[in-house]
Amino acid sequence: MIQRLKQMLIKEFLQMLRDKRMRMVIFGMPVIQMVVMAFALTTDVTNIHTAILDMDKTPSSQELISDFTAGGYFKIIKILSSPKEIDNLLDKAIVRAIIYIPSGFEQTITKGSTAKVQVLTDGTDNNTTAIVQGYANSIIQAYSSRKLKTQMGNKGIKPTPVMVNTIPRAWFNANQESKYYFVPSLIGVMLFIFSLILTSIGIVKEKEIGTIEQVMVTPIRKIEFILGKTIPYMITSYISMTIMLVAAFLVFDIHIKGSIILLYALSGLYLFGNMGIALIISASASTQQQAMLTSFLILMPCVMLSGFMFPIKNMPELVQHATYVNPMRWYLQILRGIVMKGVGIKVLWPAITIQAGLACTFISLAWARFSKTLS
Repeated sequence: MIQRLKQMLIKEFLQMLRDKRMRMVIFGMPVIQMVVMAFALTTDVTNIHTAILDMDKTPSSQELISDFTAGGYFKIIKILSSPKEIDNLLDKAIVRAIIYIPSGFEQTITKGSTAKVQVLTDGTDNNTTAIVQGYANSIIQAYSSRKLKTQMGNKGIKPTPVMVNTIPRAWFNANQESKYYFVPSLIGVMLFIFSLILTSIGIVKEKEIGTIEQVMVTPIRKIEFILGKTIPYMITSYISMTIMLVAAFLVFDIHIKGSIILLYALSGLYLFGNMGIALIISASASTQQQAMLTSFLILMPCVMLSGFMFPIKNMPELVQHATYVNPMRWYLQILRGIVMKGVGIKVLWPAITIQAGLACTFISLAWARFSKTLS
């Protein structure tokens, strides 16, 4: 058995890696796509193009404007002179926010009354709009608090002590940088995409070019054929994963807080299950085009229902139950747990158990579907 399996592996590796373009697809594309998508997929809102409409033009209004520029989030690109210019800027999406300080702003503050500042945002992207408004509210509240203390100090009035002071803190990813969420998740997505697509066209490619007939007349058994088709792609997937982890560290400064050995071991479970799905597709398809289209049909729901882009708890209950058969959902939990939290088997065992069950199920189905006969 060992000798037959060895020859099968040699044949598969030669067939997979003899083409330079194929080597680039296997080892280069996952890394390139991960890096590009990690830069693109971010919920951090910075460099907010902002216009200022200061109808007061007093030291107090200038101080507030300085607060907006000091944080580095708001970038003032235009100073307006009239409210009539607002529509044009927002219609053309030249700016994402307009800070409107009405006349009498400083006078109102001096009297001890509540002055109003309007923050106009482009509401076409509700997520970005909410974040921009949150930034602006924080700046204005800090400015208001500082002014209040100054006035009370000038009047010799001791500020009323705050009875309850809320100090927010994120336990993991303290600065809430989206790269620590998206980059590990993208590694899981890339592994799923390439292990599924490349493996799914493995058997079908041999059907199309006729080499599978030569395999069928050999004494190789079904288990040897399946192992010969999965092991090379698992090895190349591990190599791609390693390259992506190195790129994540060098480009995005992503450190693995947990056990690297545990991460690689559990990634094997994930890849094993993916290979099972891919072999089911291969055994059912007659052409590479069919295999590719079927892979994409499975791929998109798996990505959407993995918790990568949308929280699973926000989905309808029926859809939440459907995510239980999605291997990517459990692997992302494992990946984030090890990379971001540094936890181990004691915490991750439910996800590990389900991941292992899915992997065994998919491989068993592939075993049942595959037949050492020509269709």
